[in-house]
Amino acid sequence: MVNPLPQASLTLERAAPVRVRLGLQQRAPRNLRRHLVRALGRVTALIVADLAAFGLMRALLRALRNYAVLGSAVAAALQAVLPPRMLNGWQFALALLVGLVIMGTYGPGDRRRDPRRLFAAVALATALPLWTAIWSRGLDTVLVEYALTVTLVWAGLWAERSTVDSVVAWVRPRAKDATNALFVGPAEACRAASASPAFASGAHYQPIGFVDSETPAGRGAVGHIGDFELILAATGVEVVVVAGHLTDGQFGDVVESSLAAGCQVLAVPRAVGAGGAGGVHPTTVWRSGQPLVELTAPTLRGGQLLVKRAMDILGAAIALVLVSPLLLLVAALVKVDSPGPVLFRQERVGRGGRRFQIMKFRTMVLGAEARRDQLLEQSMYSDPRLFKMVRDPRVTRLGQWLRRTSLDELPQFVNVLLGDMSLVGPRPPLPSEVALYEQHHYARFDVKPGITGPWQVSGRNQVTDFEDVVRLEQDYIQGWSLTRDLAILFQTVPAVLHMRGAL
Repeated sequence: MVNPLPQASLTLERAAPVRVRLGLQQRAPRNLRRHLVRALGRVTALIVADLAAFGLMRALLRALRNYAVLGSAVAAALQAVLPPRMLNGWQFALALLVGLVIMGTYGPGDRRRDPRRLFAAVALATALPLWTAIWSRGLDTVLVEYALTVTLVWAGLWAERSTVDSVVAWVRPRAKDATNALFVGPAEACRAASASPAFASGAHYQPIGFVDSETPAGRGAVGHIGDFELILAATGVEVVVVAGHLTDGQFGDVVESSLAAGCQVLAVPRAVGAGGAGGVHPTTVWRSGQPLVELTAPTLRGGQLLVKRAMDILGAAIALVLVSPLLLLVAALVKVDSPGPVLFRQERVGRGGRRFQIMKFRTMVLGAEARRDQLLEQSMYSDPRLFKMVRDPRVTRLGQWLRRTSLDELPQFVNVLLGDMSLVGPRPPLPSEVALYEQHHYARFDVKPGITGPWQVSGRNQVTDFEDVVRLEQDYIQGWSLTRDLAILFQTVPAVLHMRGAL
């Protein structure tokens, strides 16, 4: 196992865990994009290879059956059992792709070469066009055609899939495609895991070192598990492998930090206890014939993030078109009501700790932000990480109504289109509030902040404890789904209309 880090590099920012954690979260989009690009490349290459293999088999069958390249006897036998319409163009090719998708042969790991999965996919694909032929041509004849077609196509696909890896390895060295893997656990367990088939072959992962969970750290370790976030930031790895036994606390910290950085997390293998890491989904994947446990969080799956982003763009664009007359009306009222700009821009903290300018209709008098610190003691919240006043002297008459109806937040649809925010997500905090955060609060930055979210539909200002707010948002993040986003959007409408929890 290679140790890529000089020990001196681990002295980086030991006194700044906040910056280290935010740095990991800022790296997450890049890691997720890399995982997604690899997955898309793998699937695209397999589809192209499958269609090419199908075309080759079809051409071979036509040469034997129609053009008698091996003689008339072979051609006559094939014509008797395989009519011309079998393997006929795009219809069978489409059915074949459907069967391969259903049986999961485009998934990661060894599934693409699993002979049983390939056979089941081909059997399903062949059954689709032959089903109606049973009634017109008889079961016996169709069964012979079915068996021969399945055998031919399955053999061709299996040979193609088995050849693809060899061709790719010949054209492109394995080291270029292998992702760097950092092992975490007791020294001996990490060494044994790095020498196992899934990692020693170099086909998928390149071990670069291990983080020891025991004290003192063993010989050759890049560091101790107590400095895991710092080591993760310094190495820039994309895969973290848990080997051997970790305490529930160690396991939870490693998984949470790794997922926050957008890393793929694997275990070799370990029983994932109920207290290990909340919201984590274990899935068995196979690499070079070895079972591994992949740990994922729903919010960090590239496909789901793409769906969420597509919904954000579509929803924000439609909303801006529908409310454009209202936007013009409110803008005119703000301009007439008090001197100053129509829009209020304020720096907030978004995904990965990145700062952005949030947009709202102005609801306060000019210079109101400079008076905020003077009014902190009058906040309805005892926690300085939340701020709201029952009667804020800085708010204009129109601003009070805009806040109660939430109309002041309509310009944030532009923030959604720009990619700074999402339709649904955690509340975007101020930098001064983030400066008071503790370690577990940074989970809020795993996703983009939202115009609405679990706190808002739970009564906004009726939930007054900051830890309760964080728990609501962490529950949303860990259990994210498109259905849940839609549910929150639908719950937001009556919450706004009834001004539930608004001031």
